[in-house]
Amino acid sequence: MAFDLDMIKKVYDRYSTRVAAARKATGKHLTLTEKILYAHLSEGDAQQAFGRGVDYVDFAPDRVAMQDATAQMALLQFMQAGRPQVAVPSTVHCDHLIQAKIGADADLQTAKDVNAEVYDFLASVSDKYGIGFWKPGAGIIHQVVLENYAFPGGMMIGTDSHTPNAGGLGMIAIGVGGADACDVMAGLPWELKFPKLIGVKLTGKLSGWTSAKDVILKVAGILTVKGGTGAIVEYFGEGARSLSANGKGTICNMGAEIGATTSIFGYDEKAAAYLSGTKRADIAELANTIKEHLTGDDEVYANPEQYFDQVIEINLSELEPHVNGPFTPDLAWPISKFATAVRENNWPVKLEVGLIGSCTNSSYEDITRSASIAKQAIDKNLKTKAEFTITPGSELVRYTVERDGYLGTFESMGGVVLANACGPCIGQWARHTDDPTRKNSIITSFNRNFAKRQDGNPNTHAFVASPEIVTAFAIAGDLTFNPLTDTLTNLNGEQVKFDEPVGIEMPIKGYAVEDAGYQAPAEDGSAVSVIVDPKSARLQLLEPFAAWEGTDITGLKLLIKAKGKCTTDHISMAGPWLKFRGHLDNISNNMLIGAINYFNNTADSVKNELTGEYGPVPATQRDYKAHGIGSIVVGDENYGEGSSREHAAMEPRHLGVRAILVKSFARIHETNLKKQGMLGITFADSNDYDKIQEDDIFDIVGLTTFAPGKQLTVVLHHKDGSTESFPVNHTYNAQQIEWFKAGGALNIIRRQMAS
Repeated sequence: MAFDLDMIKKVYDRYSTRVAAARKATGKHLTLTEKILYAHLSEGDAQQAFGRGVDYVDFAPDRVAMQDATAQMALLQFMQAGRPQVAVPSTVHCDHLIQAKIGADADLQTAKDVNAEVYDFLASVSDKYGIGFWKPGAGIIHQVVLENYAFPGGMMIGTDSHTPNAGGLGMIAIGVGGADACDVMAGLPWELKFPKLIGVKLTGKLSGWTSAKDVILKVAGILTVKGGTGAIVEYFGEGARSLSANGKGTICNMGAEIGATTSIFGYDEKAAAYLSGTKRADIAELANTIKEHLTGDDEVYANPEQYFDQVIEINLSELEPHVNGPFTPDLAWPISKFATAVRENNWPVKLEVGLIGSCTNSSYEDITRSASIAKQAIDKNLKTKAEFTITPGSELVRYTVERDGYLGTFESMGGVVLANACGPCIGQWARHTDDPTRKNSIITSFNRNFAKRQDGNPNTHAFVASPEIVTAFAIAGDLTFNPLTDTLTNLNGEQVKFDEPVGIEMPIKGYAVEDAGYQAPAEDGSAVSVIVDPKSARLQLLEPFAAWEGTDITGLKLLIKAKGKCTTDHISMAGPWLKFRGHLDNISNNMLIGAINYFNNTADSVKNELTGEYGPVPATQRDYKAHGIGSIVVGDENYGEGSSREHAAMEPRHLGVRAILVKSFARIHETNLKKQGMLGITFADSNDYDKIQEDDIFDIVGLTTFAPGKQLTVVLHHKDGSTESFPVNHTYNAQQIEWFKAGGALNIIRRQMAS
């Protein structure tokens, strides 16, 4: 569990040399983002990348972190790579497979029983290959990483889209697919398209009801869910320095909701205090020796427009609390305008559930601010009108807040404490409702609120706010209530008003824990056996995908023309499907079942061109595969936004989909497709999307001369016998084209390890 101080020393030794070289090569001052990226460039790419003059660049991350749902497939892939141990420090965190149903103890025990096969696999494969293993109940990956592994100036990749949470401690932390994690664990460079830079200048200081969560809710409203795509967001200014490390983590965590590659804050006194408070004072001392390199140059922040591709300025002193939603995290409402929006849009006024915690807002500071509102409800004799749940982020936080009495406060006002796991945030939640189909409202302090994400009900209007705002709304049970200005009627019939929330950044008596839930790997794993039952419904050893046949791809059927938003939740749902994350064939039965078919405005209903009948998407694709027929998926803008779910790329590949043609891709999903040897292409003219007819046959021409920057051509054969064609774009570089030709990046890794 201990951090690797020697590794951090090596990073910092390289840091100064690389920053100096970058300044000399570029002749300019540097942002923090550039400093960290340049310090982690693979040796061969160092000089050419200085000055952001290249497209894709190879990096050498310091760490890998995996959550249990995605770790299964990542480690099944790593097992094929032929290495005795991982090449960089790596950890697995069991946080996704625990369903919130009754309460922490009962739910955790049920999860251990139901998921025993998966947990045993993850524990044994971690033991064998030198991977740290965090047991179920230990906490949510991002909070555990912030408490134990994140360090200023480092670079980490994680198999979860909210990996950027570690940016709160000044680390470049990027969500990736399992294949990317497999590459790094196998000792290979990790490739990233060199990002654009967005600077967010924070002035002033938070006060009253406003919290760090409101910063990212405001930014999401400005940039939208795709405004940060291809960019790293760097926060700076006096306002940034005033925020707690956990508050910064919240902002970076939810940066995934604007499509950002990652987000980051510079190293400062708040970061140093958090490192010391979590028993990592040695890291703070090291960081202090190069602290000028762990933030952007003064000249950059004095003239940000000269160094960032886009600059946003927010005055924290003027920032209102926000509520975002429903159905998308970028629909931002200042609290003063939210009640009017609820009424004008006819959203359900009655609030049924308030949920706080998750990886985004489960720090000691978050809990104490929320508990101060809960305590007022008790003292002011208010009855909590909505169901209310609390999800601690880690056993360290849970144990400490229980010791300090805050969990008891929540329970006294009617709250239910859930296990230290993702739970409701990702749909692992047994929703208590007398009608699962009616329109209803819930509010959370989580990060995402796409339709059906929390409870599978498309009629659930999910809103996102800070934990303290959520707590106040849960007590009121009414979305038109403004806790800053309105009063409530207590059990005595009196009108009472909430005082401002009060919180503590870190525990006065320090953090405490009896068993953090960590299992160290064997020093020599050669004798450890990893057993996967061939009859298992949850785990399945992988077979290599087939290599490209060397010709243009012709005769493809249209599987689905997806209409509108198509996130990774639409492509590969979570919730009950999480249990199949280690079994590719079984989980493929959820492929694209949430996507809306353009031709009938219905989910999971597409025309089978072999029978002429409509049926489920996976069954239709399995029929095509059985007949040796390839297919294509057509999509809209920002296809694949959301979680870094590589299953969303592996399932189509496994079932025989040959290409994904869309208006635009979300970054992680596009990379995942490439890693699996899938062809991901975009319309050169987005209007060509309208040319796609339901019965079309597709040819993709130009693959025999597939090259970076060279367009391919799609030929449509319409049912009436006519044809038309149009150019399509791609972003494959030379290495990625080799992945495509080999049938996937893993095939190349295996070949290299064997040679």
